Amino acid sequence: MHQTVLAQFDITYAPLSPIHFAGVISLGNKVHGDNYLTNDLLADYYAKSFVGDINASWVALNQNNVVGFRLTFAHNQWQSDEWCTPSLWPATAENVCYFKCNTVDPDMQGKGIGSELLHKSIECAKAQGADAGLAHIWLASPGNSAFKYFTKNGGQLIKKHPNKWRYASIHEGYDCPVCTEYCECEGAEMLLEF
Repeated sequence: MHQTVLAQFDITYAPLSPIHFAGVISLGNKVHGDNYLTNDLLADYYAKSFVGDINASWVALNQNNVVGFRLTFAHNQWQSDEWCTPSLWPATAENVCYFKCNTVDPDMQGKGIGSELLHKSIECAKAQGADAGLAHIWLASPGNSAFKYFTKNGGQLIKKHPNKWRYASIHEGYDCPVCTEYCECEGAEMLLEF
């Protein structure tokens, strides 16, 4: 019995690939709300993960099931928008990758999976030419765990943005798990220098 319990928490890590899409979408929507991820969105995010053959997005697997993922856009595969404040970044905007999403199954949290996924993405982003990463942290995560996790790993708060995901909830079918109607959650723009 004890061996089965240990095997249950045997975690392996792999670069994101299309074979993981169904598991990533399922976990992302379970944690972040319906339509947070779709196959089309994830295919786009996957393409943005690369510079050459280096992929900055990773998954955590337990018995071949996706129990965590980190989606990271390469520094030259994304552009800042109205939710970004490059003038306040202590890094050159052209060398900043984008940490789109980090998600760990609630039953597997507290085991260092999120930090290991971040570490693996950072190593790949550095190899791609980035020297920092930007994230928009969901401040409504249970116990504000997303903010605490990113801060613990070196992220610094740049600016808070009210209603960060409102457009997605109105126009893209995103169903926020904490807001009763349209999403009013605040996002924290945070930067992590490598």
